[in-house]
Formats: sequence, C-alpha cells, structure tokens
Amino acid sequence: MPTLIGRDETRHLVDEEDAQVVEVLGRPEYEWAHLAGAIHVPLDPHFRDLSRDRLDPNQPVIVY
Repeated sequence: MPTLIGRDETRHLVDEEDAQVVEVLGRPEYEWAHLAGAIHVPLDPHFRDLSRDRLDPNQPVIVY
C-alpha cells in the first residue's frame, strides 16, 4: 500500500535502507531532468512488466 513520505523519510530510506528511487515520468521529461540514481519506469501499459524486471522486491521503493 502506498504511503506519502517527505524529504527526511526519503533521505533516510535511500541512505540507510538502500531504497530504490523510481521515476515514472515520460522519456522526454526523464531525460531532461531526473534524480541522480533513479530508475526510469514510465507509466505506460508495460509498467507492471518493467517494474517487475527492474526492481528488487526485497528493497523499499520510492516512486516519484
């Protein structure tokens, strides 16, 4: 279940728990400006397949 978190919790999850940061922007927006180290999984019909293939289910996931 998704949970809204703020900057401090995001930093903690990334720094202390190796959270995966996922950006769901379209390709042009992602290429123009994305968070360093973010994984690009655009919201499209293949989102479920792409996320399953690219994310570690044992690590926290932060979606932006």
